[in-house]
Amino acid sequence: MSLEIKNPANPKETVAYHSENTAEEIDTIITNAKSAQKKWATVPQPERGRIIKLFLDALETKSEEIALSMTKEMGKTLGESKGEITKAVGEGRATADRAGTPIGEVLPSQIAGTVSYTFRRPRGVVLGINPWNFPFSTPLRKAIPALLYGNAIIQKPATISPGPLLMMRDIASNFFPKGLFDVVVGGGAIGQSLCEHQDINAVSFTGSVDIGRKVAIAAVSHFAEVSLELGGKNPVIVNDSLNLDAALDQITAAGFAVCGQRCTAISRVIVHTDLEAQVIEGLAKRTNAITPSDGTKNGAQMGPLSSDTQLNDVNGFVERAISEGAKIAAGGTKINSDTGGYFYSPTILSGVTRNMEIARDEVFGPVMVVMTYSDIGEALSIANDVSFGLSSCLYSDQLHVVEKFIAESESGMLHINGGSFPQNHLPFVGVKDSALGVGGSNGASTIQFYTTEHTVYKSSLT
Repeated sequence: MSLEIKNPANPKETVAYHSENTAEEIDTIITNAKSAQKKWATVPQPERGRIIKLFLDALETKSEEIALSMTKEMGKTLGESKGEITKAVGEGRATADRAGTPIGEVLPSQIAGTVSYTFRRPRGVVLGINPWNFPFSTPLRKAIPALLYGNAIIQKPATISPGPLLMMRDIASNFFPKGLFDVVVGGGAIGQSLCEHQDINAVSFTGSVDIGRKVAIAAVSHFAEVSLELGGKNPVIVNDSLNLDAALDQITAAGFAVCGQRCTAISRVIVHTDLEAQVIEGLAKRTNAITPSDGTKNGAQMGPLSSDTQLNDVNGFVERAISEGAKIAAGGTKINSDTGGYFYSPTILSGVTRNMEIARDEVFGPVMVVMTYSDIGEALSIANDVSFGLSSCLYSDQLHVVEKFIAESESGMLHINGGSFPQNHLPFVGVKDSALGVGGSNGASTIQFYTTEHTVYKSSLT
């Protein structure tokens, strides 16, 4: 069966056809992965790291081709697509640099003449289920630690944007044993079959909370290890700033990158009442200067939403917010284009209160809401009053405010005086409904998900 991919900037244009896998192929794919994993696990870890770095170099040489596929399939600008590849390869290299680091420890024994130590083994076959918004970086973030620690990996892309991952698999075939890095294309039924398969030893999922719950139940039914990287409703608290213009530049970038379709996008601007008017005016000015367009055009600032479903969902959120009393400070409308693309004007809503739907649920589009507070305790109460806990930001030059934010913000990643963009070598983590497990991390904790721990008690009877 063939999957037809349309250009979200021009839905009349077919940009790719991809073959879907059938349920009957799953057993063969997993059997091949198991066989390849056993061979790969015998390769010394430092050597695996060396091979992985060559693979990353090869991906980098194909960045132009991969970026174009990404932009045409899911809509982000070419600059964003190229930036995603650069960042993902950087993350991969940071992970590969751990090839020579310790993977166990020697411990004192309670028994004389006995040596006690721990070591780790590969889990086996890892399944990566990936979202459409970062179709290159998310699967690579799963693949590199899986391969480094001796596993095989089978990846399922979203059906909106499978092209970049299929290109990644083709390049991987030049460096790894056949079957070690494979891709399965298909919808939810294929994904469920993979999650429920007895020979899948770990599942790393990135996507929505609702689907994440289903993935976890399916995987845990046969005791596979599970890692979930889910959504966010990320706040920025604007308490004070010596350079408010620079802060608003960063907030705008963090809110509207990838057309707001990032789990770490800033979506709630929680501002001190003294700064409310300045912040709304400044954000509106910056937002009105952004013109959505086809992401392949030179100088494109923001691309379309990824699908008509996304477009209608975002528009519905804004319309309901207005009916609840929110005010449009900028944007707030679908954009009619000659191509019929899924364009939506970047939007700022003011007059939003914490109980409104738009302040609590993930919109996943170019919409930021402005809320006000009178003291930092109230600001943190508003910021924490959602089910998500992925990323949060604070702009303040007051030490006691910064320390209170660090102590009390219920997020996995906390940014002070900077936008919500993670660095290559640090853990990508969330709390509450934003995450489960540590497998989505870029840090040292990835080893806990991709390997099993073992303890040795070594004695002599002589």
